[in-house]
Amino acid sequence: MNSSNRMIIVALLAAMAGAAVSYLALETGAGQPSPEPVDSGAGAERKPLYWVAPMDPAYRRDGPGKSPMGMDLVPVYADDAPVAGTISISPEVVNNLGVRTARAGHAQLAAEIRTVGYVQYDEDHLVHIHPRVEGWIEKLYVKASGDPVVAGEPLYELYSPQLVNAQEELLLALKRDNPRLVAAAEDRLLALQISPDLVAELRRDRRVRQSVTFRAPQSGVVDNLNIREGFFVMPGTTLMSIGVLEEVWVEAEVFERQAPLVSVGLPVTMTLDYLPGREWQGTVDYIYPSLDEKNRTLRVRLRFANADRILKPNMFAQVTIRTHPVEDALVVPREAVIRTGNQDRVVLALGDGRFRATAVELGRVEEQFVEIRDGLEAGANVVVSAQFLLDSESSKSADLLRMQSGDSASVGVGDAALPPADPGGGASRQHTGHDMEHDMGHDMGHDMGHEMPQQAGDSHD
Repeated sequence: MNSSNRMIIVALLAAMAGAAVSYLALETGAGQPSPEPVDSGAGAERKPLYWVAPMDPAYRRDGPGKSPMGMDLVPVYADDAPVAGTISISPEVVNNLGVRTARAGHAQLAAEIRTVGYVQYDEDHLVHIHPRVEGWIEKLYVKASGDPVVAGEPLYELYSPQLVNAQEELLLALKRDNPRLVAAAEDRLLALQISPDLVAELRRDRRVRQSVTFRAPQSGVVDNLNIREGFFVMPGTTLMSIGVLEEVWVEAEVFERQAPLVSVGLPVTMTLDYLPGREWQGTVDYIYPSLDEKNRTLRVRLRFANADRILKPNMFAQVTIRTHPVEDALVVPREAVIRTGNQDRVVLALGDGRFRATAVELGRVEEQFVEIRDGLEAGANVVVSAQFLLDSESSKSADLLRMQSGDSASVGVGDAALPPADPGGGASRQHTGHDMEHDMGHDMGHDMGHEMPQQAGDSHD
Protein backbone atom coordinates (compact mmCIF):
# COMPACT_ATOMS: atom_id res chain seq x y z
CA MET A 1 0.00 0.00 0.00
CA ASN A 2 1.58 3.27 -1.06
CA SER A 3 1.47 6.48 0.92
CA SER A 4 -1.38 8.04 -1.11
CA ASN A 5 -3.76 5.19 -0.32
CA ARG A 6 -2.95 5.36 3.38
CA MET A 7 -3.75 9.06 3.45
CA ILE A 8 -7.12 8.47 1.82
CA ILE A 9 -8.04 5.74 4.35
CA VAL A 10 -7.01 7.91 7.29
CA ALA A 11 -9.05 10.85 5.99
CA LEU A 12 -12.15 8.71 5.57
CA LEU A 13 -11.83 7.24 9.09
CA ALA A 14 -11.41 10.72 10.59
CA ALA A 15 -14.47 11.96 8.72
CA MET A 16 -16.54 9.03 10.00
CA ALA A 17 -15.46 9.61 13.59
CA GLY A 18 -16.21 13.35 13.42
CA ALA A 19 -19.65 12.76 11.93
CA ALA A 20 -20.54 10.23 14.62
CA VAL A 21 -19.42 12.51 17.47
CA SER A 22 -21.33 15.49 16.06
CA TYR A 23 -24.50 13.49 15.59
CA LEU A 24 -24.40 12.10 19.15
CA ALA A 25 -23.81 15.58 20.55
CA LEU A 26 -26.81 16.95 18.66
CA GLU A 27 -29.04 14.09 19.82
CA THR A 28 -27.99 14.56 23.43
CA GLY A 29 -28.80 18.29 23.29
CA ALA A 30 -32.13 17.71 21.53
CA GLY A 31 -33.19 15.28 24.24
CA GLN A 32 -32.93 17.94 26.95
CA PRO A 33 -36.19 19.76 27.85
CA SER A 34 -36.66 23.28 26.47
CA PRO A 35 -36.54 26.04 29.09
CA GLU A 36 -39.81 27.82 29.81
CA PRO A 37 -39.97 31.56 29.06
CA VAL A 38 -39.52 33.69 32.18
CA ASP A 39 -41.08 37.06 32.72
CA SER A 40 -38.04 39.08 33.66
CA GLY A 41 -40.15 42.02 34.75
CA ALA A 42 -42.25 40.13 37.29
CA GLY A 43 -39.53 37.60 38.21
CA ALA A 44 -42.12 34.76 38.07
CA GLU A 45 -42.34 31.90 35.60
CA ARG A 46 -45.09 32.19 32.97
CA LYS A 47 -46.51 28.91 31.74
CA PRO A 48 -48.01 28.82 28.27
CA LEU A 49 -51.59 27.63 27.92
CA TYR A 50 -50.80 26.02 24.59
CA TRP A 51 -48.66 26.46 21.48
CA VAL A 52 -49.97 27.57 18.08
CA ALA A 53 -48.62 27.80 14.56
CA PRO A 54 -47.61 31.36 13.58
CA MET A 55 -49.50 31.15 10.29
CA ASP A 56 -52.49 29.11 11.51
CA PRO A 57 -53.88 29.86 15.02
CA ALA A 58 -56.21 26.85 14.66
CA TYR A 59 -53.18 24.52 14.81
CA ARG A 60 -52.64 23.97 18.56
CA ARG A 61 -50.31 21.74 20.59
CA ASP A 62 -49.66 21.21 24.27
CA GLY A 63 -45.90 21.72 23.89
CA PRO A 64 -43.29 23.26 21.61
CA GLY A 65 -42.62 21.81 18.21
CA LYS A 66 -42.93 22.49 14.51
CA SER A 67 -45.95 23.56 12.48
CA PRO A 68 -46.93 21.73 9.26
CA MET A 69 -45.05 24.48 7.41
CA GLY A 70 -41.86 23.76 9.38
CA MET A 71 -42.03 26.89 11.56
CA ASP A 72 -41.53 26.91 15.35
CA LEU A 73 -44.75 26.94 17.36
CA VAL A 74 -45.48 30.13 19.33
CA PRO A 75 -46.53 29.98 23.02
CA VAL A 76 -49.88 31.54 24.07
CA TYR A 77 -50.16 32.73 27.69
CA ALA A 78 -53.23 33.38 29.83
CA ASP A 79 -53.18 37.14 29.29
CA ASP A 80 -52.83 36.68 25.52
CA ALA A 81 -55.65 34.14 25.04
CA PRO A 82 -58.49 35.47 22.85
CA VAL A 83 -61.97 35.98 24.32
CA ALA A 84 -64.84 34.21 22.58
CA GLY A 85 -66.48 36.55 20.06
CA THR A 86 -63.70 39.17 20.15
CA ILE A 87 -62.09 40.21 16.89
CA SER A 88 -59.11 42.49 16.26
CA ILE A 89 -58.89 44.83 13.28
CA SER A 90 -56.01 47.09 12.29
CA PRO A 91 -56.61 50.85 12.46
CA GLU A 92 -56.36 51.10 8.67
CA VAL A 93 -59.18 48.60 8.17
CA VAL A 94 -61.29 50.31 10.84
CA ASN A 95 -60.86 53.60 8.99
CA ASN A 96 -61.66 52.04 5.62
CA LEU A 97 -64.84 50.44 6.98
CA GLY A 98 -66.03 53.79 8.31
CA VAL A 99 -66.62 52.44 11.82
CA ARG A 100 -68.37 54.99 14.06
CA THR A 101 -69.17 54.54 17.74
CA ALA A 102 -71.48 56.12 20.30
CA ARG A 103 -71.54 55.94 24.08
CA ALA A 104 -74.43 54.34 25.95
CA GLY A 105 -75.86 56.63 28.61
CA HIS A 106 -78.87 57.48 30.72
CA ALA A 107 -81.48 59.90 29.37
CA GLN A 108 -85.19 60.64 29.44
CA LEU A 109 -86.89 58.52 26.80
CA ALA A 110 -90.13 60.05 25.56
CA ALA A 111 -91.46 57.67 22.96
CA GLU A 112 -93.77 59.04 20.26
CA ILE A 113 -96.21 56.91 18.31
CA ARG A 114 -96.61 58.10 14.73
CA THR A 115 -99.61 56.85 12.80
CA VAL A 116 -102.38 58.00 10.47
CA GLY A 117 -106.10 58.53 10.90
CA TYR A 118 -109.33 59.78 9.34
CA VAL A 119 -111.47 62.70 10.45
CA GLN A 120 -115.04 61.82 11.43
CA TYR A 121 -118.07 63.48 12.94
CA ASP A 122 -118.31 63.73 16.68
CA GLU A 123 -120.82 60.93 17.12
CA ASP A 124 -121.79 62.24 20.54
CA HIS A 125 -123.57 65.04 18.66
CA LEU A 126 -124.58 63.15 15.52
CA VAL A 127 -128.37 62.93 15.09
CA HIS A 128 -130.14 60.49 12.74
CA ILE A 129 -133.60 61.47 11.48
CA HIS A 130 -136.21 58.64 11.28
CA PRO A 131 -139.99 58.85 10.84
CA ARG A 132 -142.21 57.12 13.39
CA VAL A 133 -145.13 56.62 11.04
CA GLU A 134 -145.63 55.57 7.45
CA GLY A 135 -146.24 58.28 4.88
CA TRP A 136 -145.11 60.24 1.86
CA ILE A 137 -142.66 63.12 1.62
CA GLU A 138 -144.76 66.03 0.38
CA LYS A 139 -141.97 68.65 0.48
CA LEU A 140 -138.22 68.54 1.14
CA TYR A 141 -136.56 71.72 2.42
CA VAL A 142 -132.92 70.48 2.27
CA LYS A 143 -131.67 69.49 -1.15
CA ALA A 144 -128.21 67.98 -0.70
CA SER A 145 -125.80 66.50 1.82
CA GLY A 146 -123.58 69.12 3.39
CA ASP A 147 -126.27 71.81 3.55
CA PRO A 148 -126.08 73.70 6.84
CA VAL A 149 -129.18 73.79 9.00
CA VAL A 150 -130.16 75.65 12.16
CA ALA A 151 -132.07 74.15 15.07
CA GLY A 152 -135.83 74.62 14.48
CA GLU A 153 -135.46 75.03 10.72
CA PRO A 154 -137.95 72.92 8.65
CA LEU A 155 -136.53 69.76 7.05
CA TYR A 156 -139.49 68.06 5.32
CA GLU A 157 -143.31 67.78 5.24
CA LEU A 158 -144.92 64.35 5.66
CA TYR A 159 -148.42 63.16 4.86
CA SER A 160 -149.44 60.19 6.97
CA PRO A 161 -152.95 58.82 7.67
CA GLN A 162 -151.77 57.86 11.18
CA LEU A 163 -150.89 61.47 11.96
CA VAL A 164 -154.27 62.61 10.66
CA ASN A 165 -156.06 60.09 12.93
CA ALA A 166 -153.99 61.19 15.93
CA GLN A 167 -155.02 64.84 15.39
CA GLU A 168 -158.71 63.90 15.04
CA GLU A 169 -158.53 61.99 18.35
CA LEU A 170 -157.28 65.11 20.09
CA LEU A 171 -160.04 67.25 18.60
CA LEU A 172 -162.66 64.66 19.63
CA ALA A 173 -161.32 64.61 23.19
CA LEU A 174 -161.45 68.41 23.33
CA LYS A 175 -165.04 68.39 22.08
CA ARG A 176 -166.07 65.93 24.82
CA ASP A 177 -164.13 68.00 27.36
CA ASN A 178 -162.63 64.85 28.85
CA PRO A 179 -159.26 65.74 30.46
CA ARG A 180 -158.03 62.13 30.54
CA LEU A 181 -158.73 61.62 26.83
CA VAL A 182 -157.17 64.99 25.98
CA ALA A 183 -153.97 64.15 27.88
CA ALA A 184 -153.76 60.72 26.20
CA ALA A 185 -154.23 62.24 22.72
CA GLU A 186 -151.56 64.88 23.36
CA ASP A 187 -149.09 62.25 24.61
CA ARG A 188 -149.64 60.20 21.46
CA LEU A 189 -148.93 63.20 19.22
CA LEU A 190 -145.75 64.04 21.14
CA ALA A 191 -144.62 60.39 20.89
CA LEU A 192 -145.01 60.62 17.12
CA GLN A 193 -142.58 63.59 17.15
CA ILE A 194 -145.27 66.24 16.68
CA SER A 195 -143.86 69.46 18.11
CA PRO A 196 -145.49 71.01 21.22
CA ASP A 197 -146.12 74.17 19.17
CA LEU A 198 -148.27 72.24 16.68
CA VAL A 199 -150.20 70.61 19.55
CA ALA A 200 -150.91 74.08 20.94
CA GLU A 201 -152.16 75.26 17.54
CA LEU A 202 -154.53 72.25 17.35
CA ARG A 203 -156.01 73.11 20.72
CA ARG A 204 -156.40 76.69 19.65
CA ASP A 205 -157.86 76.49 16.10
CA ARG A 206 -159.33 72.93 16.25
CA ARG A 207 -158.20 72.22 12.62
CA VAL A 208 -156.53 69.02 11.33
CA ARG A 209 -153.31 69.37 9.25
CA GLN A 210 -153.05 66.92 6.36
CA SER A 211 -149.25 67.41 6.05
CA VAL A 212 -147.07 67.89 9.10
CA THR A 213 -143.75 69.80 9.01
CA PHE A 214 -140.79 68.28 10.85
CA ARG A 215 -137.93 70.56 11.95
CA ALA A 216 -134.18 70.18 12.70
CA PRO A 217 -133.48 69.11 16.29
CA GLN A 218 -130.03 70.79 16.30
CA SER A 219 -127.76 73.01 14.24
CA GLY A 220 -125.15 71.42 11.99
CA VAL A 221 -124.72 70.06 8.50
CA VAL A 222 -126.87 67.51 6.71
CA ASP A 223 -125.25 64.20 5.90
CA ASN A 224 -126.49 60.96 4.33
CA LEU A 225 -129.55 62.52 2.73
CA ASN A 226 -131.48 59.48 1.50
CA ILE A 227 -134.86 60.89 0.47
CA ARG A 228 -136.46 63.05 -2.20
CA GLU A 229 -139.91 64.56 -2.57
CA GLY A 230 -142.56 61.92 -3.15
CA PHE A 231 -140.68 59.13 -1.37
CA PHE A 232 -142.71 56.68 0.69
CA VAL A 233 -141.02 56.23 4.05
CA MET A 234 -141.45 53.87 6.97
CA PRO A 235 -140.31 53.93 10.60
CA GLY A 236 -137.13 51.98 9.70
CA THR A 237 -136.04 54.49 7.03
CA THR A 238 -133.04 56.76 7.73
CA LEU A 239 -134.02 60.04 6.16
CA MET A 240 -130.84 62.00 6.91
CA SER A 241 -128.24 62.75 9.59
CA ILE A 242 -127.20 66.04 11.15
CA GLY A 243 -123.68 66.39 12.49
CA VAL A 244 -121.67 69.18 14.07
CA LEU A 245 -118.18 70.28 13.03
CA GLU A 246 -117.17 72.43 16.00
CA GLU A 247 -115.48 69.32 17.40
CA VAL A 248 -114.41 66.23 15.45
CA TRP A 249 -113.12 62.74 16.06
CA VAL A 250 -110.08 61.16 14.42
CA GLU A 251 -109.99 57.37 14.17
CA ALA A 252 -106.37 56.12 14.26
CA GLU A 253 -104.72 52.71 14.60
CA VAL A 254 -101.60 51.67 16.51
CA PHE A 255 -99.64 48.42 16.37
CA GLU A 256 -100.27 45.69 18.90
CA ARG A 257 -96.84 46.18 20.52
CA GLN A 258 -97.63 49.89 21.02
CA ALA A 259 -100.97 49.28 22.74
CA PRO A 260 -99.56 49.27 26.32
CA LEU A 261 -98.07 52.74 25.75
CA VAL A 262 -101.41 54.39 24.93
CA SER A 263 -103.78 55.66 27.59
CA VAL A 264 -106.77 58.02 27.70
CA GLY A 265 -105.81 61.66 28.06
CA LEU A 266 -102.42 61.53 26.31
CA PRO A 267 -101.66 64.63 24.21
CA VAL A 268 -101.84 64.26 20.44
CA THR A 269 -100.58 66.44 17.58
CA MET A 270 -102.22 66.25 14.15
CA THR A 271 -101.03 67.60 10.79
CA LEU A 272 -102.41 67.56 7.24
CA ASP A 273 -100.26 67.22 4.12
CA TYR A 274 -102.32 69.77 2.23
CA LEU A 275 -102.09 72.36 5.03
CA PRO A 276 -98.33 72.61 5.73
CA GLY A 277 -97.32 74.48 8.86
CA ARG A 278 -100.68 73.99 10.57
CA GLU A 279 -100.99 71.78 13.66
CA TRP A 280 -103.95 70.73 15.78
CA GLN A 281 -103.61 69.74 19.43
CA GLY A 282 -105.95 67.12 20.85
CA THR A 283 -106.17 64.22 23.29
CA VAL A 284 -106.78 60.49 23.30
CA ASP A 285 -110.52 60.23 23.96
CA TYR A 286 -111.15 56.47 23.88
CA ILE A 287 -109.30 53.19 23.31
CA TYR A 288 -111.36 50.45 21.70
CA PRO A 289 -111.43 47.16 23.61
CA SER A 290 -110.54 44.77 20.76
CA LEU A 291 -107.88 44.45 18.05
CA ASP A 292 -108.39 44.03 14.35
CA GLU A 293 -107.89 40.29 13.81
CA LYS A 294 -106.44 40.76 10.31
CA ASN A 295 -104.19 43.79 10.73
CA ARG A 296 -103.35 43.17 14.43
CA THR A 297 -103.89 46.85 15.18
CA LEU A 298 -105.77 48.67 17.92
CA ARG A 299 -108.18 51.49 17.13
CA VAL A 300 -107.82 54.71 19.08
CA ARG A 301 -110.27 57.62 19.05
CA LEU A 302 -108.83 61.13 19.22
CA ARG A 303 -110.72 64.38 19.84
CA PHE A 304 -109.86 67.78 18.29
CA ALA A 305 -111.45 71.23 18.39
CA ASN A 306 -112.50 72.57 14.97
CA ALA A 307 -113.82 76.06 15.56
CA ASP A 308 -113.02 77.27 12.02
CA ARG A 309 -114.47 74.06 10.49
CA ILE A 310 -111.40 73.39 8.37
CA LEU A 311 -111.42 69.72 9.31
CA LYS A 312 -113.95 67.78 7.28
CA PRO A 313 -115.12 64.18 7.68
CA ASN A 314 -113.00 61.55 5.87
CA MET A 315 -109.92 63.79 5.67
CA PHE A 316 -106.60 61.91 5.91
CA ALA A 317 -104.27 63.08 8.69
CA GLN A 318 -100.93 62.24 10.34
CA VAL A 319 -101.04 62.04 14.12
CA THR A 320 -98.34 61.78 16.78
CA ILE A 321 -99.25 60.41 20.21
CA ARG A 322 -96.83 61.51 22.94
CA THR A 323 -96.60 58.76 25.55
CA HIS A 324 -95.45 59.08 29.16
CA PRO A 325 -91.62 59.47 29.26
CA VAL A 326 -89.29 56.97 30.93
CA GLU A 327 -86.96 58.72 33.36
CA ASP A 328 -83.24 57.82 33.52
CA ALA A 329 -83.36 55.07 30.90
CA LEU A 330 -80.18 53.50 29.49
CA VAL A 331 -80.32 54.29 25.77
CA VAL A 332 -78.22 53.73 22.64
CA PRO A 333 -78.76 55.02 19.09
CA ARG A 334 -81.39 53.04 17.23
CA GLU A 335 -79.05 52.19 14.37
CA ALA A 336 -76.64 50.46 16.79
CA VAL A 337 -79.09 47.59 17.45
CA ILE A 338 -78.95 44.48 15.26
CA ARG A 339 -82.39 42.86 15.41
CA THR A 340 -82.78 39.21 14.43
CA GLY A 341 -85.60 36.74 14.71
CA ASN A 342 -84.67 35.46 18.16
CA GLN A 343 -82.06 37.87 19.53
CA ASP A 344 -81.10 41.54 19.66
CA ARG A 345 -77.40 42.45 19.67
CA VAL A 346 -75.02 45.40 19.72
CA VAL A 347 -71.32 45.46 18.82
CA LEU A 348 -69.04 46.78 21.58
CA ALA A 349 -65.88 48.75 20.74
CA LEU A 350 -63.31 47.52 23.28
CA GLY A 351 -60.47 49.75 22.10
CA ASP A 352 -57.20 49.04 20.26
CA GLY A 353 -59.16 47.74 17.27
CA ARG A 354 -60.99 45.04 19.26
CA PHE A 355 -64.75 44.47 18.90
CA ARG A 356 -67.24 42.01 20.36
CA ALA A 357 -70.96 41.38 19.75
CA THR A 358 -73.15 41.03 22.83
CA ALA A 359 -76.85 40.21 23.32
CA VAL A 360 -79.12 42.86 24.87
CA GLU A 361 -82.74 43.11 26.01
CA LEU A 362 -84.64 46.01 24.49
CA GLY A 363 -87.30 48.21 26.04
CA ARG A 364 -89.01 51.15 24.38
CA VAL A 365 -88.05 52.04 20.82
CA GLU A 366 -88.39 55.61 19.60
CA GLU A 367 -87.36 57.37 16.42
CA GLN A 368 -83.70 57.95 17.37
CA PHE A 369 -82.95 55.95 20.52
CA VAL A 370 -83.64 52.50 21.99
CA GLU A 371 -83.94 51.61 25.66
CA ILE A 372 -81.58 48.86 26.88
CA ARG A 373 -82.97 46.91 29.82
CA ASP A 374 -80.23 44.29 30.18
CA GLY A 375 -76.90 43.27 28.65
CA LEU A 376 -75.15 46.67 28.58
CA GLU A 377 -73.69 49.14 31.04
CA ALA A 378 -73.59 52.93 30.94
CA GLY A 379 -70.44 54.30 29.32
CA ALA A 380 -69.94 51.38 26.93
CA ASN A 381 -69.00 52.28 23.37
CA VAL A 382 -71.26 50.70 20.76
CA VAL A 383 -70.73 50.62 17.01
CA VAL A 384 -73.32 52.53 14.97
CA SER A 385 -71.95 51.90 11.46
CA ALA A 386 -70.46 48.78 9.82
CA GLN A 387 -71.77 46.83 12.81
CA PHE A 388 -73.32 44.09 10.66
CA LEU A 389 -69.93 43.09 9.22
CA LEU A 390 -68.30 43.19 12.67
CA ASP A 391 -71.15 41.16 14.16
CA SER A 392 -70.70 38.50 11.49
CA GLU A 393 -66.95 38.24 12.11
CA SER A 394 -67.50 38.19 15.89
CA SER A 395 -69.97 35.32 15.59
CA LYS A 396 -67.50 33.33 13.47
CA SER A 397 -64.74 33.94 16.02
CA ALA A 398 -66.94 32.79 18.90
CA ASP A 399 -67.95 29.63 17.04
CA LEU A 400 -64.31 28.79 16.28
CA LEU A 401 -63.26 29.18 19.92
CA ARG A 402 -66.16 27.04 21.07
CA MET A 403 -65.04 24.33 18.66
CA GLN A 404 -61.50 24.55 20.02
CA SER A 405 -62.46 24.58 23.72
CA GLY A 406 -62.73 21.36 25.71
CA ASP A 407 -60.15 18.77 26.72
CA SER A 408 -56.63 20.22 26.43
CA ALA A 409 -55.25 16.82 25.43
CA SER A 410 -57.63 16.44 22.49
CA VAL A 411 -56.43 16.94 18.95
CA GLY A 412 -57.12 20.45 17.69
CA VAL A 413 -58.55 21.58 14.38
CA GLY A 414 -56.38 20.40 11.53
CA ASP A 415 -54.51 17.80 13.66
CA ALA A 416 -56.03 14.72 12.06
CA ALA A 417 -53.33 14.55 9.38
CA LEU A 418 -50.55 14.56 11.98
CA PRO A 419 -49.76 11.90 14.63
CA PRO A 420 -50.08 12.92 18.29
CA ALA A 421 -46.95 13.85 20.20
CA ASP A 422 -45.05 10.86 21.64
CA PRO A 423 -44.40 11.18 25.40
CA GLY A 424 -41.19 9.29 24.89
CA GLY A 425 -40.05 11.46 22.08
CA GLY A 426 -36.50 11.68 23.40
CA ALA A 427 -36.06 7.90 23.53
CA SER A 428 -37.43 7.62 20.02
CA ARG A 429 -34.98 10.19 18.80
CA GLN A 430 -32.09 8.40 20.53
CA HIS A 431 -33.12 5.08 19.01
CA THR A 432 -33.38 6.68 15.61
CA GLY A 433 -29.96 8.20 16.04
CA HIS A 434 -28.49 4.78 16.94
CA ASP A 435 -29.99 3.27 13.82
CA MET A 436 -28.71 6.08 11.66
CA GLU A 437 -25.25 5.71 13.19
CA HIS A 438 -25.26 1.93 12.60
CA ASP A 439 -26.41 2.35 9.01
CA MET A 440 -23.84 5.03 8.27
CA GLY A 441 -21.02 2.92 9.74
CA HIS A 442 -22.13 -0.22 7.88
CA ASP A 443 -22.46 1.55 4.55
CA MET A 444 -19.18 3.41 4.81
CA GLY A 445 -17.31 0.24 5.94
CA HIS A 446 -18.82 -1.77 3.11
CA ASP A 447 -17.76 0.80 0.56
CA MET A 448 -14.26 1.00 1.97
CA GLY A 449 -13.97 -2.81 1.95
CA HIS A 450 -14.69 -2.83 -1.76
CA GLU A 451 -12.45 0.10 -2.49
CA MET A 452 -9.38 -1.06 -0.53
CA PRO A 453 -8.76 -4.38 -2.39
CA GLN A 454 -9.14 -2.59 -5.67
CA GLN A 455 -6.58 -0.01 -4.63
CA ALA A 456 -4.28 -2.79 -3.30
CA GLY A 457 -4.52 -4.56 -6.61
CA ASP A 458 -3.66 -1.41 -8.39
CA SER A 459 -0.63 -0.95 -6.15
CA HIS A 460 0.44 -4.55 -6.73
CA ASP A 461 0.18 -4.06 -10.35
